[in-house]
Amino acid sequence: MSFAAQIKIPATYMRGGTSKGVFFKLDDLPAQAQQPGRIRDQLLLRVIGSPDPYGKQIDGMGGASSSTSKTVILSKSQHADHDVDYLFGQVSIDRPFVDWSGNCGNLTAAVGAFAISNGLVDAERIPENGLCTVRIWQTNIQKTIIAHVPMQDGQVQELGDFELDGVTFPAAEVQIEFLDPADDDAEGGSMFPTGNLVDTLEVPNIGSFEVTMINAGIPTVFLNARDLDYKGTELQDHINNDVAALTKFETIRAYAAKQMGLIQNIAEAVTRQHTPKIAFVAPPSSYTSSSGKTVTESDTDILVRALSMGKLHHAMMGTAAVAIGTAAAIPGTLVNRVAGGVEREAVRFGHPSGTLRVGAQASFENGEWKVKKAIMSRSARVLMEGWVRVPEDVLV
Repeated sequence: MSFAAQIKIPATYMRGGTSKGVFFKLDDLPAQAQQPGRIRDQLLLRVIGSPDPYGKQIDGMGGASSSTSKTVILSKSQHADHDVDYLFGQVSIDRPFVDWSGNCGNLTAAVGAFAISNGLVDAERIPENGLCTVRIWQTNIQKTIIAHVPMQDGQVQELGDFELDGVTFPAAEVQIEFLDPADDDAEGGSMFPTGNLVDTLEVPNIGSFEVTMINAGIPTVFLNARDLDYKGTELQDHINNDVAALTKFETIRAYAAKQMGLIQNIAEAVTRQHTPKIAFVAPPSSYTSSSGKTVTESDTDILVRALSMGKLHHAMMGTAAVAIGTAAAIPGTLVNRVAGGVEREAVRFGHPSGTLRVGAQASFENGEWKVKKAIMSRSARVLMEGWVRVPEDVLV
């Protein structure tokens, strides 16, 4: 009996923010996978090690969490005044699909570095020292993101003293600007898909919840922690070891997705794990983070816990951070009220691994709230580079 051989594909394994994933140049992919569709999805699933009924992704590059089951495809930009086109695929761990419905804000921090190092940014735009401004077109959400990547002696500076809660070691700071992050022309139709800053979400057999549903960075539904009998200080094990709680969150998320216009019927939520995100918020309170660090009440403006792909995130998704910052900047939202109800251009929130500051400037124009950009700092580093190997029959 003969078996298929393995093929090898150039790839780079990178950490960006509190996530890591496998990065490809579009033209390094096999020809059959350079176009979206079944073959591309099959390839990426096999690279990451999905679908895995054991939920561990042992036979692939994934790390069996929403933060590590990720793929990125980059190419020289086809859009004017941009350097690189960035396509993100969130790979399901235990099901055979790749979710292309949203961006990964954390991995965005690594996109600029990869683009510079792999010839996707014109040489004349790259300084010998200082900051290289990389203009990123985020293909999934059709938005512009700016990454300010530090350079040293003509090379990307990866190491530094910037500490990011949720990441073990310090590295060089990369500032990310999400321009016009509100979804004003895609699936949700506007920053607030229902037209309201606060809605009542009815979830059969579970209850009625006051929520803010927002499309900024990524579609997100925010609930009040106390309405769920939580304090906002919970760590991963408290939520992720509670099957009933996870089921409840997923049901709420599905009904929110329908009310936001992201899906037509509740059953569709199963194959749309990446969006919308669901998060709950609470006023500041002291707690011990997952690393053992004490977060005091005065360290934060608000506490936020967010779920990604059905599990509580160990820190915070970058895109959800944009949604938090945007919602906090707009008076009347649930997030703004819990954060003190004041006008603000930045918010520092507590998450399971520590704290994060994100800035956003909101203005009320022509009867609608607008946010010009949201800003946060991340870091990124190459972990491994070379090739990934997969059976050649994934291309059939």
